[in-house]
Amino acid sequence: MPKGWAHFQSIPFSRLLVLYLAVFALFSTFGFYGDLMSGGQMPYLLVALNMLQSGLTAVLWVYVLARLRLIFLIFPIALSMSNGFTTAFFDEWLIRVLNLEPVARETGIRFSANGTMITIMLSYALFVIFMRREGKETFKLKNELELAQGIQKTLVPPFTLRTECFEIYGISKPSEKVGGDLVDALALTNGDAIAYVGDIAGHGLQAGILMGMLKTAARTALLGSEDREPCRTLPVLLDRLNTVLPGVKEAHMYATFTAFRLGLDGSVYYAMAASPPILHWHASGLALSKVEEEQFPLGLLPVQEFSGQQLEMEPGDLLAVATDGILEICNKREEEFGVERLEQTIVAHALAPLPELASKILDAANQFGRQADDQTILLVRRL
Repeated sequence: MPKGWAHFQSIPFSRLLVLYLAVFALFSTFGFYGDLMSGGQMPYLLVALNMLQSGLTAVLWVYVLARLRLIFLIFPIALSMSNGFTTAFFDEWLIRVLNLEPVARETGIRFSANGTMITIMLSYALFVIFMRREGKETFKLKNELELAQGIQKTLVPPFTLRTECFEIYGISKPSEKVGGDLVDALALTNGDAIAYVGDIAGHGLQAGILMGMLKTAARTALLGSEDREPCRTLPVLLDRLNTVLPGVKEAHMYATFTAFRLGLDGSVYYAMAASPPILHWHASGLALSKVEEEQFPLGLLPVQEFSGQQLEMEPGDLLAVATDGILEICNKREEEFGVERLEQTIVAHALAPLPELASKILDAANQFGRQADDQTILLVRRL
């Protein structure tokens, strides 16, 4: 289906009825046109029938384009191609059977001219009514999207969190009004902190709704986690999220997830669910290493148990996680930004303040190619 017509499939028939009437009125003027071309002498019944045929043919075109697959265009095409022959044959048959008399030339021309003006004005009025109604719907949708965008900013604002041993920064830049990426951090009552980044498959409003559910589920699952063994906190979190998500999402949707437990004593535990690698910049050697794990995403399969690992961080070390919206951004040659270019950007600005480093990463990615997916970054520095 042509892209310009695709949105009509979601419009109820009752709202399209005015459009059909407007199209019918506009193209029914072909009946008057035929009468004028014949000198205005066509019997009124034939003029009316020709108007009906022209209008219905035009409506069929619109209906097929708006509601059916392109293969069904064969019907309006065939009807349009045969209209001339069938109209002439049918008109002659009616004249012969009903003994229709020609209309006086002057009267017929005046009739068709006035009829053309009236039907054009009627079609114009119907088009205006249709556009006003759709304009109201569009305005309503725009307001709802702006409201959703406000909720998005509330759910995923840029943030900085400092504990005794760590500084955490996160930022998410949706590709549309509403995005499906999530980055969050919270301090536990014992001085530890939890930081995580998630990526809902897809983007837009549907992904944004599931993202909000994921954040709520994650924060709920983390209640009381300060009393849990640090090595078990994140595997339990992923297990619970993987149990909850299937009941609140479409079957094809899932989430990738990376989480850290950052201890008051400087310890770091992490767990991953099919997410991009963790990039670890080592301050002592001014070098960068990569942490990857093969795990299933959340909400897709009934995984029995997710695993977690400990990660050694020295003072000054930096951890970075970026979602696919950064790694998979493409240039004009269809080359991806990729992990290697992300590593180069991190190494070049590793000592910068975390908000500045995140800005450098986003700038580098968006100078490389056009944003097509939500872009999210989580940065953790050992103080």
